[in-house]
Amino acid sequence: MSHLAIQLGLSSLWAFLVSLFAVPSIIYIAHLKNMLDTPNVRTVHESLTPRLGGVAVFAGFMSALTIFADLSNGIQQLLAGCIVLFFVGLKDDLVNISVAKKFVGQLLATGVVMIMADVRITSFQGILGIHELPIGISYAFTFFAIVGITNAINLIDGLDGLAGTIVLIIVSTFGYYFYQYGGPSFQNYVYVSVCVIGGMLGFLRYNFHKASIFMGDTGSLVCGFIVSILAIQFIEMGLKVGQPFGASAPSVAAGILFVPLFDTLRVFIVRMMAGRSPFSPDKNHVHHRILAMGFQQISTVLLLGLLNLIVILFVINFSQLGNTILIAGLVAFSLLLSVFLGVYHSRTARQRVAS
Repeated sequence: MSHLAIQLGLSSLWAFLVSLFAVPSIIYIAHLKNMLDTPNVRTVHESLTPRLGGVAVFAGFMSALTIFADLSNGIQQLLAGCIVLFFVGLKDDLVNISVAKKFVGQLLATGVVMIMADVRITSFQGILGIHELPIGISYAFTFFAIVGITNAINLIDGLDGLAGTIVLIIVSTFGYYFYQYGGPSFQNYVYVSVCVIGGMLGFLRYNFHKASIFMGDTGSLVCGFIVSILAIQFIEMGLKVGQPFGASAPSVAAGILFVPLFDTLRVFIVRMMAGRSPFSPDKNHVHHRILAMGFQQISTVLLLGLLNLIVILFVINFSQLGNTILIAGLVAFSLLLSVFLGVYHSRTARQRVAS
């Protein structure tokens, strides 16, 4: 086994153990100090549950990464951004904060990574005939991408084990390609992936149905931020290394992030069509729709995980078709899925009224 593989195994194991042993203490303290999430109209859980699981994931991830990884190529700045979002999420989990304050935190974290480490999307690689982006547009689009993906992961955190499972699938996929093709500029991002995987596995042990702890914003904001940076570096790797998907990297990245992106765009569009704010909470997420069909929580999580895996396999196997066809395929599939969820929803609603 190579030296790198041993290092990666150790860092993942470290993150896993830290997270695994931290969670029971967090649950104990949360119950002791009454820092619990109360069930409401929007949530699916029925009992008082601590929502500080992200603290354990972050502790495992952070300690493993700083001990084992080479912090060059922007990883140091990624960590700084994670620390900012960790405290924003922590405050939100303890004493709800406004959307504006959350946004300021995301602005700071994104600024650190974009300006200090120059992590940004520099080219559309031929999408809509656009290649190299002017620097201003590059910064604006990168900011939009990071905030969008961070919030997409945050929004999908609605069922026991759902956000964790989706994050595991996405991060593992990116990690594999950084390991295989990263080279000197991108290979150390595989450490970010394995540290998240370790921390998340330790946490998921307590988070599957019935969860004794939730990830909370502490975890979902940090994980969303990490996923967004991995996606951007994956796209840039396609441009600079030419591997593994070359110019198709943007559409492959969109496919890897399919479930959170589809869910967020769909809910925003549905809310705006109903004349509401896209940020007004409701029970219209894709996981709520699947639960309404009569699925259990665990089967809903496995179904969405499977859906994400199928889309990942599709974009990877058909990457040679190029961005335009792949993105058109993803959009068409999303529309079909939305129509199916909408039709099924109205049918179950009618049946409920009839009964």
